[in-house]
Amino acid sequence: MKNKKILLGIVDDHQIVIDGLKSLLHGHDRFEVAVECTQPTEMISLIAKKPIDVLLTDIMMPGLNGAELSKLVHQKFPEIKILALSMSGQGDLVNQMIDDADISGYVLKNIGKQELVKALEKISGGGIYFSEEVLQEMTRASEMKKENEEAHLTAREVEIIQLIEKELSNKQIAEQLFLSERTIETHRKNIFRKTNTSSVIGLVKYAYEHKLI
Repeated sequence: MKNKKILLGIVDDHQIVIDGLKSLLHGHDRFEVAVECTQPTEMISLIAKKPIDVLLTDIMMPGLNGAELSKLVHQKFPEIKILALSMSGQGDLVNQMIDDADISGYVLKNIGKQELVKALEKISGGGIYFSEEVLQEMTRASEMKKENEEAHLTAREVEIIQLIEKELSNKQIAEQLFLSERTIETHRKNIFRKTNTSSVIGLVKYAYEHKLI
C-alpha cells in the first residue's frame, strides 16, 4: 500500500470526533477519508459502495456497538483492517474483538496526531498497533480471567456474590434462591476462601475487578 492512497472509513456516533480525526490527518496525503458516518448500522452499506482499506470505529455506540460492527465487517469484508477507538482500554473487550473480529489495532481517543498516523501506517502495512495503555489493560484482563478460572467459582457462587453486592442478608439470599440459610452460609465460606478475601467489602472489590458484577 506504500504507493497508493490509504482509504479510510470512520464511524463514531459523535460528529465532533470524526471531525477531530480528520483534522489530525489533515496534511497527510497518504490518507483519504473515503467514508464517514455517525450511524454504525449504515457503515456496511457504505463500505459496499465505496471500498476502504482501514475502518476506524468507536466502541460504545447505540444501535450497533463497535465490537458487533467489527465482527460484521470482518465477516463481509475480511480484507479491511480494523482500528478500534475508545475512551478506555477495556481489556476484556479488546481480547474479545481480537478473537471475534481479528482487529488490527486499538487506541484511546486521547492519542495525538503522531500516534494516530503511526497506528494507521502500521496497520495498513499489514501490522498491528495497540496503545500502551490498552496493552496493559489486555494483560490485566487476561490475568483476571486466569485468576477467575483458578478460583473455580461455580455459577451458583457467582450468583450469590452478585446478591451479596446488593446487600442482601443470608436469609434474603436463601429465600430468593430457594435454598436453606445454612447452605448459603457454606457457600459464603467457600467464596471467601476461593477469592482469598475476608470481608464483604473485599469480596465486592474482587468481584468488580474480576468483572463478576
